[in-house]
Amino acid sequence: MTAPNRNVLWANALVDELVAAGVDAVVASPGSRSTPLTVAAAGHEELRVFSMLDERAAAYFALGRARRTGRVTPLICTSGTAAANYHPAVMEASEARVPLLALTADRPPELRDSGANQTADQEKLYGDAVRFYKDLPEPAANDRALRSLRTTVARAVATAEGADQGPVHLNVPFKKPLEPTRVPGDVPDDLPAAAELGRDGSYVDVTAGAPEPGDDELRALAGELSEADRGLIVAGPADPPGIDPEAVTALAHATGFPIVADPLSGLRYGGHTRVAPVIGHYDAYLSADLADEEEESWTDPDLVLRLGASPTSKRLRKYLAATGADQYQVDPAGRWREAEFTATDLVVAEPSRLCARLSRLIGGGGGDADWRAQWEEADRVAAAVHAREWDALDAEVSVGTEGTTDDEVPNEGVDAGFHEGDALRAVAGALPDPATLFVSNSMPVRDLDRFVGPTTASVTALGNRGVSGVDGIVSSALGARAGTTNDLTLVLGDLALYHDSNGLLAVERCDADATVVTVNNDGGGIFHKLPIESFEPPFTESFKTPHGLDFEPLAALHGLEYAHIDARPDALADRGESPGARADTVAEEVAAAVSRSHEEPGSHLIEVETDAEASHRTRERLAAAVDAAVHGDAGGE
Repeated sequence: MTAPNRNVLWANALVDELVAAGVDAVVASPGSRSTPLTVAAAGHEELRVFSMLDERAAAYFALGRARRTGRVTPLICTSGTAAANYHPAVMEASEARVPLLALTADRPPELRDSGANQTADQEKLYGDAVRFYKDLPEPAANDRALRSLRTTVARAVATAEGADQGPVHLNVPFKKPLEPTRVPGDVPDDLPAAAELGRDGSYVDVTAGAPEPGDDELRALAGELSEADRGLIVAGPADPPGIDPEAVTALAHATGFPIVADPLSGLRYGGHTRVAPVIGHYDAYLSADLADEEEESWTDPDLVLRLGASPTSKRLRKYLAATGADQYQVDPAGRWREAEFTATDLVVAEPSRLCARLSRLIGGGGGDADWRAQWEEADRVAAAVHAREWDALDAEVSVGTEGTTDDEVPNEGVDAGFHEGDALRAVAGALPDPATLFVSNSMPVRDLDRFVGPTTASVTALGNRGVSGVDGIVSSALGARAGTTNDLTLVLGDLALYHDSNGLLAVERCDADATVVTVNNDGGGIFHKLPIESFEPPFTESFKTPHGLDFEPLAALHGLEYAHIDARPDALADRGESPGARADTVAEEVAAAVSRSHEEPGSHLIEVETDAEASHRTRERLAAAVDAAVHGDAGGE
């Protein structure tokens, strides 16, 4: 036998099965107890090892790569708090349905509950957040034990990538010696070769299946969709590897339904938008009040087909709940993902295949043309307001900003200054094609949702919307970069950058070049959207939490080129331009900085300083203008 001891034998078998199951990379963090696994991974010629010093960053890196590729990137760590640092990413992977495999090394069972150093209870460490857990037996050099190990590894990968994909956890105890030191008699000379080498290919081949309705149920659903005059296809954030745009486009053509596409759905951007009725500015003109009111100029849906996770837009979610329409929630795992509890039907099916089958049954030519035109016109108007293209509007808008009154002023609009949504618009307009765009939680993903509409560019937009945490954003984005050849642009807030600043180490260690755009409003700008804003104290110190940090030294620390754009109103006031003209100038500066970063080698950090309160007030004014232009009356948030 070639293995010098049973630990090496065991770890080699485990890693061999990962590769046989299709794994092409692992993320390993340094530690002693995990030595057999790390050495086995490093020695496998078909496996790339990303070395990450911090286990929390490592877990998010693996999560980001799996989100981009749809395939699991296993994690390897030592025992103790190292394993606990995986927990936030495990929670995100569970709720966002991202395949993740945690291989946590452990002390041998006899040391548990003994006070032994760096020994903790790792049994079911992540609770119900994992789809599959097993505390592996101690390494054994016998045929049956190795067959069991290989079978378990094959099952773990298949479960992580299955219909109800998500995280799995294998706890792997090892006794010393942990290094590939030869131990005479540890591996029997008569151990069958098949035990050490496994089978040709995966030890257990898993044939994946996609859940779908039977023929009778499918025809019944097709009949319901065919009879609806005013139907919507609502696509929330997609589970990896995504929803097929061609299948959804075919269903939209067959039914005549518009596609209301979340920015993280995979359906808002791409070539299919040339021929599909994709709606993207809905967050600006929908509200629960709109459905509750007798609005002659607006009609509500009578049927909604929902794909993916719950939409980012709260206004969309509340609007759908208030319409009273039949809502068909499609979910491949049969789970409930509709927190307003107004959906009427749960369809257990893989979304892409379901849409393709339904489109063939329905045929085409359905739906109300005026209904589609309502959504397309509303989107056009909202896009024009956001771009301050007032001459494109055939409406009177209600204004309320500096230098104006609340009178109805035809086509003058809001002479509003630069706001954080303009930064997202500028970044999106400067992306290369194709591109990966990763957006942070809090305001960046909301601004992307509201202000960046459909485009034919090939943009893969990603975010961590499972539990929507502030942590791990940098690492997730760089992990996504490691899973593709596309350029990566990351847009995040200052708190998210601070929270995961050590994740930037992956730029150099993992060869993950990126353009990082941080919208720095000196604290938690999203809290300006909440009623707590009116309570001072404790608003500033306990919620907005200004920090006063300068991020240029962070760029220098990690070897990133740095650019700074000061978009705060006070800094722009001396330019002698109107607020709208200043906004255009700053947006051009942001777009130019992003374009340069993709043209030049290396990674870049672009810091855009903004004023959170001023940005929020501008969002409110633009929302009122959109309401006036779309619905003919003043509205807003």
